[in-house]
Amino acid sequence: MKKNSVSFLAKSLGLVFLFTVMVFFQSFGKAPKREFYEIKIYHISTKVQQERVDKYLQQALLPALHKAGITKVGVFKPVETDTAFGKLIYLLIPFKSAEQHLQLPQLLLNDSEYMSAGTDYLDAAFDNKPYNRIESIFLQAFPKFPDSRIPNLTTPHAERIYELRSYESATEKLHLNKVQMFNDGGEVNLFERLEFNPVFFAQVISGSHMPNLMYMTSFNNKAAREAHWDVFKTHPDWKKMSGLKEYQQNVSHSDILFLHPTDYSDL
Repeated sequence: MKKNSVSFLAKSLGLVFLFTVMVFFQSFGKAPKREFYEIKIYHISTKVQQERVDKYLQQALLPALHKAGITKVGVFKPVETDTAFGKLIYLLIPFKSAEQHLQLPQLLLNDSEYMSAGTDYLDAAFDNKPYNRIESIFLQAFPKFPDSRIPNLTTPHAERIYELRSYESATEKLHLNKVQMFNDGGEVNLFERLEFNPVFFAQVISGSHMPNLMYMTSFNNKAAREAHWDVFKTHPDWKKMSGLKEYQQNVSHSDILFLHPTDYSDL
């Protein structure tokens, strides 16, 4: 081969390599940003406390969050048959970034309408508290499900079932293995294909139960929930995935909570 031909070929291959690298990084840069979530759990013991927290969330906090561009805020309560019924209120707030989460307290303090509408809650006396305590869990969305979604449900709010699942692992390594199973392993994709109406899938960054991941699916009613899980458990893709050697023993403890959305929930 002539020297000029070799030189031309080398330059051509170099350009192809350069183009491939550029496409890769452009694609990488266009990857969707992953949301962050805070799940706040209000512990209450009386109907009066429940009413006060409801009033605060509906009339003060959610309007302020909407004004700040934070939508898809979920408010949920345990179903009537759960021992936690009347004792817990779940608040799910999506954030575009961790910075937005950190900036929220000051933003609320600067909102005069929020401060006025939330007076009963915000200015409560120490011996007349609106709740007993608040738990907070901070999470980041999975790469394969980067932002939360409003489910496509048609029944009244009181009939809808939101299923919140928590999967703990024995070690950090096993936890990351379960996260990988949801993402690259195809578990998230299977939930979507079987129309579980998922709201979010996320890794817990900070919380009282770690290492941990959490996700939420939703259904028109309890019967629809049972029917969907019957299909999932016997689906060949799930049987193949769950049977793989690399995914064994990656969950050491799981919690399942059934919730109803409040009438004022965005979700």
